[in-house]
Amino acid sequence: MSTSASTLALVESPVQLLNVLEWAYARAAAPGRPLFGVPSQRPRRAGRNVRAEPGPRPVGALEPVRIVVLPPTDPMSRGQLRRMAALARDEGCEVRWQEARGSRLAPVKALAALARDVRASRTVVVGDPFSRYVQLLLTLVRAEELVVVDDGTATMEFVAQTARGERLVRWHRVGGGGLPGRVRELAYAPVSAAARRRFVPDRSGAGAHPEPGRAHRVEVFTSMPVAPHGGMALRPNEFAWTRARFGPPRLTKGTDLVGTSLVETGVVDPDRYLDAVRSLTLEHGATRYFAHRRESPEKLRALSRATGLQIVRPDLPLELIARRGPVGRTVLSFPSTVVHTLPYALTGTGVTVAVCDVDPAWLTGSASPRARSFLAGVTDTARDVHRLPAQAAPTAG
Repeated sequence: MSTSASTLALVESPVQLLNVLEWAYARAAAPGRPLFGVPSQRPRRAGRNVRAEPGPRPVGALEPVRIVVLPPTDPMSRGQLRRMAALARDEGCEVRWQEARGSRLAPVKALAALARDVRASRTVVVGDPFSRYVQLLLTLVRAEELVVVDDGTATMEFVAQTARGERLVRWHRVGGGGLPGRVRELAYAPVSAAARRRFVPDRSGAGAHPEPGRAHRVEVFTSMPVAPHGGMALRPNEFAWTRARFGPPRLTKGTDLVGTSLVETGVVDPDRYLDAVRSLTLEHGATRYFAHRRESPEKLRALSRATGLQIVRPDLPLELIARRGPVGRTVLSFPSTVVHTLPYALTGTGVTVAVCDVDPAWLTGSASPRARSFLAGVTDTARDVHRLPAQAAPTAG
């Protein structure tokens, strides 16, 4: 096993892979202990005591890490992951592509192929603690340290649920599947419980063997406003690697609108979403729509016909696309990860990030009970963004 394999990262999305690179960059720059409280977010607007851009570092100036990509099946995510994997290799990282979906035997084959490396790694980095496959792999972990990097706003829910001792459930998930679904949940419950225990730091002290099922240290690497608990450490993600590697971007005179998968996850009604996008386009003069990788071609064609927006399907996570440019002087978004990450990635560029509230009337009847408060929390906790009321888009009636 190579030296870099002492740190193993398990990623399933392009954003997770980006944030593993950010973590490795931040770790190499400041290898000491991270924070045990919420980081203060510094001013990030141009001309307001903005910290100087990080100086360039040579290739390989990252914490050595071996990255295992467990790709989903949709083509957009796979394409972005392959391009992110190429960037990671350019930075000197080992990257392994491991299919774990697409057939009945794929998960079993992947588990067998990864078992040895997972057991041997001293530090394990995961991007999605809610992933059932990642939770299954965590049952093999013997690492001294477990790191959770951002997988979007889900990080906020992960920290809150572990603080309350709850089982890990995605905020937009609604129970279903009838009796077979409940049987699957019961059968999987021991794995989920074991994974949850992994995220509780062992308090027995340095030098001692960790308690069974626990890591010595648990670190969260995030741009989200979270409060670590129970010995969990926090390292702020300020997108330093992105800012050192790309940009600053050329700014256009127009406004860009960021798409969301709230329709695809069953949270927001498709017609309400189209009305909101149309209204924002007219009011703010938006010209481009950066599609979320999960948005369907049919939905995007309907948006283009209704609004005249140019649909852009990014080939990399939006933080990199915006940092490379060109990008509008104003970027509009609904409550999502980017209202927390873009202000970091676009530090000092003069770009205004604005967030539009989601009117409760836009939610579907099948949306989870948690959806309304969670989306409001995403907006309420965003820093250095301009907030637009939900009335900017048509309401029910």
